Amino acid sequence: MIPSSPFLCVITDEALCPVTVAELVLKGGAVMIQLRHKSASGSQLFSWAVEIRKLCQKYRALFIINDRVDIAMASEADGVHLGQQDIPANVARKLLGKERIIGVSASSLKEALQAEKDGANYIGFGHIYPTVSKKKEFPPLGTEALQNAANSISLPIIAIGGVTLENAVTLISCGATGVAVISAVSRTDDPSWAASEFVAALKWNNS
Repeated sequence: MIPSSPFLCVITDEALCPVTVAELVLKGGAVMIQLRHKSASGSQLFSWAVEIRKLCQKYRALFIINDRVDIAMASEADGVHLGQQDIPANVARKLLGKERIIGVSASSLKEALQAEKDGANYIGFGHIYPTVSKKKEFPPLGTEALQNAANSISLPIIAIGGVTLENAVTLISCGATGVAVISAVSRTDDPSWAASEFVAALKWNNS
């Protein structure tokens, strides 16, 4: 179940050990971890997934696998996050069953509406701001597009792309349920502390 109050999702950094990052940010209060590593082998992903799933169970957080429905099934993750080039959410649902979470990346209202129609549980919407974590082929969407999406679909939206401690609250006020970060947490001297700062800011905004 996607949290109803503002929350922090941390996507693992391909330059760092995913398990180490996951443990640190879970200690800091992140409630969703997404394992993302485009170049890792299936066996390596599965190994990391098993370890991170145990950590997420310990901290009562959600564990999502990026792209790989097979790894999500094999590791008994809570769900999968699909990009526009991956299999459609309705196809993934047939494989994963009704209980697993399916998130879909969307960079337009059209894509978000299609994901909702296909049975997704949440939308990863972005990139909202300029970001160096992922190479993008289109300009930032901005907060107006986020607000429009939030007003047009009923699914929870996780805002992604250029999210910082300074703008996270703005994204929530524009309709996002959560924010997803990579470098804003993992590339700091203390990822656990950085995660806790995000969590505190989001909680303060919701109080």
